[in-house]
Amino acid sequence: MLELFAPYSVSEVLVFLLKGLGMTLFIATISIILSFLFGSVLGIARYLGKGMGARLAAIYIDSVRNIPLLLFILSFRLLLPSVILGIRIPDKAVFSGIVAMTVFTSAMVAEILRGGLNGIPQGQWEAAASQGFSRYKTLRYIIFPQALRKILVPMLGQFVTCLKDTSFLQVVGISELMMNTTIIMGKFKYSYQVIVLYALTALIYYGANIAVLTIAKRIRF
Repeated sequence: MLELFAPYSVSEVLVFLLKGLGMTLFIATISIILSFLFGSVLGIARYLGKGMGARLAAIYIDSVRNIPLLLFILSFRLLLPSVILGIRIPDKAVFSGIVAMTVFTSAMVAEILRGGLNGIPQGQWEAAASQGFSRYKTLRYIIFPQALRKILVPMLGQFVTCLKDTSFLQVVGISELMMNTTIIMGKFKYSYQVIVLYALTALIYYGANIAVLTIAKRIRF
């Protein structure tokens, strides 16, 4: 009987796929952290709705949300220099991938946060003002913490989306999970091997996503 993943053993395939999963989780995690920071600034600016900052945030969010992620990945891979501020980027493909994912995901995060902020009753602002809180302190100490509680599950849902979207990074040669799957597939002779390999890859994505969603259901502020 032919080996299931010939010319590779099952253990070799699993190890190679899990290495790809490690890169997938690394890029997704860094991207979502940076996206949360940048997206929070954008979301708050748009929520406040005043001045040039709000207009620029609105233009950025609306523009990015209407452009395919794949275009950002390809553009940043081609346009970003190998040396920035005198520092050579050790892995330009991974760096450009993180930048592209961050630029795209931050627009989604901004809208999630804005939705959470909009869900806080206006009376919270009025009560804080009556106690002498400035607008900045009201936002920082009262409104923003409550909004974070509201958006925890949607934010983790966005992390799941970000994790799945890393599969697009194979087009620029990053060895994430889907790229490693494609590399292994290139050595197969039979269609059933490809089907089993894709099923295994789907199972790994499913397991990673379910783990994130489980965390989303259990974590409470």
